[in-house]
Amino acid sequence: MRRARRYSILVHAGAGIVSIAILAPFVWMIIASVSSQRMLITTPLRWLPDKLYLDRYTQILSSDEGSIGPGFRAALVNSTVVAVGTVAISMVVGILGAYAFARLRFKFRRSVLAMFLVTYMLPQVALLIPLYLILSSLGLLDTKIGLILVDCALVIPFVLWILSNYFLTIPVELEEAARIDGTSRLGALFRIVLPTARPGIFAAIMFAFLLAWDEFMYALIFTSSSAAKTLPVVISEFAGRYTTDFGLVAAGGILAALPPIVVAVAFQRYVVSGMAAGGVKG
Repeated sequence: MRRARRYSILVHAGAGIVSIAILAPFVWMIIASVSSQRMLITTPLRWLPDKLYLDRYTQILSSDEGSIGPGFRAALVNSTVVAVGTVAISMVVGILGAYAFARLRFKFRRSVLAMFLVTYMLPQVALLIPLYLILSSLGLLDTKIGLILVDCALVIPFVLWILSNYFLTIPVELEEAARIDGTSRLGALFRIVLPTARPGIFAAIMFAFLLAWDEFMYALIFTSSSAAKTLPVVISEFAGRYTTDFGLVAAGGILAALPPIVVAVAFQRYVVSGMAAGGVKG
């Protein structure tokens, strides 16, 4: 009994330490967004502001001509379009490709999958010039479609890796029973495999959205106007040449983090419930 209590205390203490380490930067970003610039550059650092400054949020959300508000909202729309488009294309290609790698037997199957994983592990800088030349030849520089295609090149290998491993955990007998009843292979995929693999699919959607939403380097190099700039690029432009309003950058980061948080919270319920249901059935 004493050992169990000691173990419980250690587990809760470890969870508390990890939670503090994860949440501390986000809490400090909230504090910085409502603190004066003078307080942020004061030495020694002051952790709590004397007065709440909400002017930065007013600037970001303002519709006045010449303010940063219109550019921020345009970037928010661009990021949403790029992330949703990337997730849609990546999931369609990833589901079909992962099912093929998990169920079909063909030559060089493992080699092809390993090749996809290698492309995912390559540093982005190594692909920068080839991708720039490809987009330039296609006339897709400074366009949301170009960013979607580039992000898909990053996200699809990740989705293939996650879903192919998850599909392997689904018993083949379920599909064979459906095939005996007259269902085609594609029908078995949509009627048997995908409903069973919902936890893995939702997890892949979450991570794919986060990868596309947070992508910075390609968006910085391949875009030059508000027609295609995404939130990470616009927030980086809040830093001036000679001075930086750290609170403004923090406020922009908080607003940019809200959509991914909403998506993660919304999908987490389905992922956890799906895993629990699968555990009970197993």
